[in-house]
Amino acid sequence: MDRPHVEDEEDQRPEDGASFYMYGDTSYDPSKNVQDLLNTVKSPKHRSHPIFCEMSMLKRRGDTYEWRETARWVKYEEQVEEGGKRWSKPHVASLSMHYIMEMRKHMLEGIFLKDVEVYTLGQVIDHFLEEWTRTGHLDPMMRPHIKAIALKQHRHRHERGRPEDKKNKSLKRGNSSSDMGAEGGLRHVQSGLSLSSNFGSEQSLTSLESEANQKKTMNEKFLRKLPKDAETANFMVGEIEDLHQMLIGFMRLNDGRDLGNISEVPIPTRFIVYLLGPVGTGVQLKEMGRCLATMMVDEVFREVAYKSRNIEDLVAGSDEFLEQVIVLPPGEWDPKIRIEPPKSLAVLMEKRHVGGDGDGGSHDDPDLIMSPRPLAGLFADIKRKAPFYLSDFTDAFHIQCLPAFIFIFLATLTNNVTFGALLGQGTGNYMGVMECIFAGAVSSMVFALFAGQPLNILGSTGPMLVLENIIYDLCNDNGWDFLSLRFWVGIWTAGFLLLIVIFNLSALVRYLTRFTEESFACLIAIIFIYESFKKLAEIAEKTAPLRMNPEEGNDMSNVTEEVCNSLGDIVQWECHQTFVSDVFLMCLILFFVTFGIALFLVEFRQWPCFPNFVRSLIGDFSILIAILVCVGIDAAVGLPTPKLTVPTEFKPTNSELRGWVVEPISATNPWWLYLAAGLPALLATILIFMDQQITAVIVNRADHKLVKGKGYHLDLLVVAVLVAVHSLLGLPWYVAATVNAIAHINSLKKESESTAPGEKPTFLGVREQRVTNFLMGVLSAAAVFITNILQVIPMPVLYGVFFYMGYSALRGMQLIDRILLVFMPVKYQPDHIYLRHVPLWRVHLFTFIQILCLVALWVVKSIKSISIVFPLLVVFTGVVRKMIECIFTQYELKYIDQLLPGRHVEKDDKPLKPAAIEAGTEKKSTHSHSHTPSHTKTTTDSKNGGKASFFIHDEPESPPAYENGGFDTKL
Repeated sequence: MDRPHVEDEEDQRPEDGASFYMYGDTSYDPSKNVQDLLNTVKSPKHRSHPIFCEMSMLKRRGDTYEWRETARWVKYEEQVEEGGKRWSKPHVASLSMHYIMEMRKHMLEGIFLKDVEVYTLGQVIDHFLEEWTRTGHLDPMMRPHIKAIALKQHRHRHERGRPEDKKNKSLKRGNSSSDMGAEGGLRHVQSGLSLSSNFGSEQSLTSLESEANQKKTMNEKFLRKLPKDAETANFMVGEIEDLHQMLIGFMRLNDGRDLGNISEVPIPTRFIVYLLGPVGTGVQLKEMGRCLATMMVDEVFREVAYKSRNIEDLVAGSDEFLEQVIVLPPGEWDPKIRIEPPKSLAVLMEKRHVGGDGDGGSHDDPDLIMSPRPLAGLFADIKRKAPFYLSDFTDAFHIQCLPAFIFIFLATLTNNVTFGALLGQGTGNYMGVMECIFAGAVSSMVFALFAGQPLNILGSTGPMLVLENIIYDLCNDNGWDFLSLRFWVGIWTAGFLLLIVIFNLSALVRYLTRFTEESFACLIAIIFIYESFKKLAEIAEKTAPLRMNPEEGNDMSNVTEEVCNSLGDIVQWECHQTFVSDVFLMCLILFFVTFGIALFLVEFRQWPCFPNFVRSLIGDFSILIAILVCVGIDAAVGLPTPKLTVPTEFKPTNSELRGWVVEPISATNPWWLYLAAGLPALLATILIFMDQQITAVIVNRADHKLVKGKGYHLDLLVVAVLVAVHSLLGLPWYVAATVNAIAHINSLKKESESTAPGEKPTFLGVREQRVTNFLMGVLSAAAVFITNILQVIPMPVLYGVFFYMGYSALRGMQLIDRILLVFMPVKYQPDHIYLRHVPLWRVHLFTFIQILCLVALWVVKSIKSISIVFPLLVVFTGVVRKMIECIFTQYELKYIDQLLPGRHVEKDDKPLKPAAIEAGTEKKSTHSHSHTPSHTKTTTDSKNGGKASFFIHDEPESPPAYENGGFDTKL
């Protein structure tokens, strides 16, 4: 695509001769100019790339001179430390406002060469020299001399051990890396670069040019930290004795070119900047180079550099950058202190003046549309997922999928064993451990192959266990056949679910906002944590009983053998069982060590130790490493801790009562019972629908950056078919398990492979594939054949995994963050976005209402007699969310929750200021609440005396956080 036609620079200057850059001119708005530039230049050739900036300075090395690398930027600045031995720690560049303005001034006086077609460094220098000579900046007699200097050899920090290093060991340290910074040393170092030197001969220039283009050793290790499509901006800074004025030149190449050894990494060069000056200007040149290089790694200025049509565009980009600069008072800050890179940054979209909804935004998912056409949602899901079906298998060929599969398999197997034991007790062993394992295998394989969102994990849930127990008790009290009645309940349930799919009723889930999602997910996570500690406590009561204060004394002659055994205390020869001490203590150690290792290794990704690849690999295998370590500890100690129990034969738990296929018609059940089964089936449908779809909404959240689409209707269809099949086989009904699904997502998260020094890896999304879920089902089906391996895993280790899963599901929940705010002094509260826009007491009120709903869910779930209404209560939380709109405005709900479909923020919905603020700033309320980003605002006044607009803030905006007391330091 051809570049858009741009008028010559002279044609774009004001006709009256006034400077385009006069700050007093109210027509000059750098933000507007930058936006016009970005919106005008759309050529693919001017698409911006990530930039690696390298600054080289002219240094003496023995009897000759070289361009020596002294600083570099990927995102943050790194400088060669004193002595040239090492790179500094990446830090935020601290720039002097004086040198920024000097840089701006000299940019106006310098030259700008755009889209130059060159192939060698010599050609680059020739273009600069020709333009400098044409504009009168350079005496033509100096051209050979400047070219000879520009073609001197480049030496990078990573190039060590060269022959000339030994030769120059005697050089003073002051002439290596600090030549430019030492007063008086500059004149001494550069004295040899006089016009009398024989650098200008044609023969020497030819040899220098060939030497400059020669390939040297590249820094391949550092290359891994750069994005694949990165380009280089080279800054050459030097002072020359015979030069009488500064030579500033900015060149953008037509395409990225390999210019030899000019860069330390083998990536193409796109920008070249020369800053040359007389002796004594070294510090100024260096600081100006730092300012311009720091601007080049700024997202907005980088785009300006790629799209600039003339020097005015570049200066407008620098002025736009200056509008965002924060000046620190010189007496209150030491410029020698290096600022650590921030943990989080404002997103680029905010800098580009793109307004967003707040933290919550709208919950109107475009994939959840209530269409009047039957099966429209199902067909849309199939059409959306079909193009990715093959890649769902090929994307699994990554090492990260191996530990994720093993982790999820062990977690679900443990859950199935635990749930199976409870189910066997509640159903008279009609369904037990084997049925749960078999159900998990069938569900995982079928769901992985045909579902719309295979990252979901189907499993057993507490509410489903309660429903199974209620149906069994009903049959047991009336003498009915349990499995036969359950079959018809399942068929009715599958039919209701199919009706939901046919009439696209899954779209109703969009009315469940973060309020309901987090309440439900938090409940399931708390259940996991509670059950892990409960199971651990049962070890102390049953498997390894503790008697801290025995009712009977230790005199064995006064008690019977039975009493002695029941006490479980000190055992002597009179008792038949052998007492083993410290079993429960060992279980406690294994439990917490498993949790601690898993948590530590996951956080190990952020540690500064070891290369990023090693840390990522360890983090991916964190759960597996924790399990293996604790299994090894248990084996080494040798205490009889309780182990995982897995059936050794593939047969029903009670093969005398049932087979693998259920008989639908039973002589003990009346005919009308099959019709009445629709009533409990209706409750089961509500429960399955809510469990499945709420978990699907949590998995499909925008935070996870999924790219292969969603499949709410298709998922529910697969679940409906599985409910019918499981009813026929007498297996428990499995639905999406929230905590397991979240754990699956967390184990498959992708991070950027190349990260700038000082920057944390960027979350890229989730490895979307079907293989881990499918292999989990295959291995679950083969569990009876690997019992010898599984039976060495202590149960406390698996309980520790449960604890970790529940804990990791709670991390990052806004509900948990808001609960912590209640106990946190205001001045220590984090800068959450909703605290900037919603008064703190109203945030607490919203949290209190949500906690009430969470407590109600827990109470109903825990009381067996009323637990049957649990599905209805989950639906009622959505009703509560609708009711609180009478208390909170849409503006507030946008930030602390999400807007319901069809809702929007009205102009008058914003919360009122406190009365103390209203009295003095009533007229400014509209301005202070404006959503116009700071990049688009330029306060200009004719009384400013021609000063830059970004230095004057007569009426500064108060951040919303100050208005609601978010940063009030009064205790």
